[in-house]
Amino acid sequence: MGTAIMITSGKGGTGKTSLTAGAASCLAALGRRVLCIDLDIGLRNLDLVLGMSDRALMDFSDVMGYRCPLSSAAVAQPEIKGLYLLTAPMDADGLDPERFRALVDDAKDCFDFVFMDSPAGLGPGFQLARAAADRAIVVSAVDPAALRDAQRAVSELHGLPQLHLVMNRVQPKLIRKLRTSIDNAMDAAGLPLLGVVPEDPAVTMAAAAGVPLVLATYKGAAPAYLNISKRILGQRVPLLHIR
Repeated sequence: MGTAIMITSGKGGTGKTSLTAGAASCLAALGRRVLCIDLDIGLRNLDLVLGMSDRALMDFSDVMGYRCPLSSAAVAQPEIKGLYLLTAPMDADGLDPERFRALVDDAKDCFDFVFMDSPAGLGPGFQLARAAADRAIVVSAVDPAALRDAQRAVSELHGLPQLHLVMNRVQPKLIRKLRTSIDNAMDAAGLPLLGVVPEDPAVTMAAAAGVPLVLATYKGAAPAYLNISKRILGQRVPLLHIR
């Protein structure tokens, strides 16, 4: 059976969706079957970052409502074998957490990993992901507001057996000065560090072009996503050295 991983943050703008797409793409490239579920109801954009704009015709509410089987609703990424997307509906009406958990349990029979891209904050999408998650990754930037909101998200995730922190969008030129901030963030959140991802304009450029980042470049954020995916698999790899 696969593992359901909730990707969340306390506030928007931390690069959570880019991290979801990047790590999922790398896991698929490493030979795993990965399903990405966009839980940003009404504001979905995971399809853009995965290079799958408008490919998904059905969403997870159609599966929950028995209007479409999971096998038909989950759309394959055309260039990355083993990577699939299940997109979000436009509204949250009738979305029961228990039924969503049943959907994810079914998905875990077919996929090695189910990545749930939870929206920022503690709304319906967060609650659905929380109900189905086996573990969670909390994504934060290094600014005080992001760190404080990340701590709030962590407080809502008690009971999950595995929680990790990813520091995202870190300015390479400031990394030495920010080491103390990252250490403080780990202490405050009480989470082990899964990875550090540099600020990378290629992330935005790849999404605008409709190309997954890992197919566009081997520099910047892309190798950081690869290292994170390897740690998710339990491999011992060093943190990305940001210059």
